[in-house]
Amino acid sequence: MKITVLGSGTSTGVPQVGCTCPVCTSTDPHDKRLRCSGLIETQGVRILIDCGPDFREQSLRLPDFQPIDGVLITHEHYDHVGGLDDLRPFCHFRDVPVYAEQYTADRLKTRIPYCFAEHPYPGVPRIPLAEVEPYVPFKVTGGAGQEVEVVPLRVIHGRLPILGFRIGKMAWITDMTEMPAETYACLEGLDCLFMNALRLTPHPTHQSLSQALEQVERIRPRKAYFIHASHQLGMHAEVEATLPPHVRLAYDGLTVEIG
Repeated sequence: MKITVLGSGTSTGVPQVGCTCPVCTSTDPHDKRLRCSGLIETQGVRILIDCGPDFREQSLRLPDFQPIDGVLITHEHYDHVGGLDDLRPFCHFRDVPVYAEQYTADRLKTRIPYCFAEHPYPGVPRIPLAEVEPYVPFKVTGGAGQEVEVVPLRVIHGRLPILGFRIGKMAWITDMTEMPAETYACLEGLDCLFMNALRLTPHPTHQSLSQALEQVERIRPRKAYFIHASHQLGMHAEVEATLPPHVRLAYDGLTVEIG
């Protein structure tokens, strides 16, 4: 399995518009963070997790142009779904199913109704919605018929119930403040965990760095990578130097291979 971090930043991205702090003015490319998204490639199947407003730019950074077999949506917020229309070039290969729970699917239909109209006009991205439920596994199918199982996980984003996802021995959890016990049980035996760490100080709807480290200690993956970072987390190099050996800060373009 290969995981590519397409974007490691929070909703404003880094640099944040109008900010002149040391992080936003840093020349270190690790401090340049597009909105959060990941690409999972396993068993010949390519799965996108979230499709934010930077997806077009993220796609242009990929080394090749290949089909996307499915898109997993964690929740409805714009920084996670604002690039769905930019899937249209990938529809030249075939339809790109979008997997979301009912609450999120209903809001996507309202937000971009032309993508889900009964009789869409020519050129609209072919992104049929497939509704999923927490803890009910489903399969994403590749072009040659190969299948990869995905397990949706319930996590809480402040007061909003959203989804994380486990694929094999990898899990991707973003915009999380807490998890039910059932989710912890689904996270046992991970080789790799991607998890949000927004900033150093507490936040009402996102984990701080210390909270993320506490979660890693509880879940005990072999490796953990922190995503969805804001400029308030600090300089990449400085924060990375403080982390345990099995924990790293993710950055745009990072690739991780497991299994």
